[in-house]
Amino acid sequence: MIEIDGSTGEGGGQLLRCTIALSSLTGIEARVFNIRANRPKPGLAAQHLAAIAGVASLSDAKVEGAGVGSTEIVFKPGGVRGGRHRLDVGTAGSVTLVLQACMLSALRADSPTTIDVIGGTNVKWSPPIDYYELVLLPLLRRMGMEVEMSIMARGFYPEGGGRVELAMSPTSGLRPLDLRERGRALEVGGICYSQNLPDHVCKRISHSAKKSLIEYGSVGIKCEVSRGVSTGAGICLFGNYGNTVLGADALGERGLPAEKVGEAAAAALREEISGPGTLDIHSADQLLPYAALASGPCSFVVRKMTKHLETQIWLLGRFLDAVFDVKDVPGGHEIDIRPSRT
Repeated sequence: MIEIDGSTGEGGGQLLRCTIALSSLTGIEARVFNIRANRPKPGLAAQHLAAIAGVASLSDAKVEGAGVGSTEIVFKPGGVRGGRHRLDVGTAGSVTLVLQACMLSALRADSPTTIDVIGGTNVKWSPPIDYYELVLLPLLRRMGMEVEMSIMARGFYPEGGGRVELAMSPTSGLRPLDLRERGRALEVGGICYSQNLPDHVCKRISHSAKKSLIEYGSVGIKCEVSRGVSTGAGICLFGNYGNTVLGADALGERGLPAEKVGEAAAAALREEISGPGTLDIHSADQLLPYAALASGPCSFVVRKMTKHLETQIWLLGRFLDAVFDVKDVPGGHEIDIRPSRT
């Protein structure tokens, strides 16, 4: 059994989610204690329980201690199996954070896997579902992962009501990524979305983002206006290159002018583009487990070492024999990974 102090490093839900996913992948039992100990509300919340339930279902695992507010669990994995799995996070709990754990767990399932998740698709403190569609999944496909996703409905805080279906095939060998260089700049684009709001909200967000990115030429931003259970708006942008893709996003808030939302996302993407990164600061830690399981050495550059990335490196070292070499480069850091043989 591997014991993980949940207050280590970033000390949030990601540490828990990746622990149980790695436990299911390796077949090693895991005990996680001090779960989210440094958060205002320590312990497990609904979205953490949904991730645990999803990975447990995928890996036929036995779980001890899982409940709202619990600060300790024991995860005992069985064999990872595919099939259809349906999860309801409850209210607006993040769909993407549940998928973060389940996708990694399903990587070596015995058959194709479909994960149907209900909850929040575009909520604070988590990647919007559009970031997965435009940035993370294209990067994983470059590694040979067969994965498709459909956004059936959008869900915002506090009502939620979003629904996403993700389908993936077992992957025996992930291709290594050599991202020491971005490659040729191809396009800058994105998607702007609003639900239960006047059409002009989406147009204003999109226009302000395009205006802020005028230096990159023509920026194609798709506008999506819908009706649903919950109300909200936001935008997700990408910069596509020959070897990689960078992303950034912003979420609307009550009282925040639509123009400010577009400007915030554009400023975040400009920061990534103007730096040396071949992965943005959000995709780096999410892609790292897959790089550690690739069939050969991987490399990428980030403009900043985040707590999430540092914590992922530490955690992966507990489960896998992958080796991580971090070295400074002008304006950022290069991460070289010698993958695990596990």
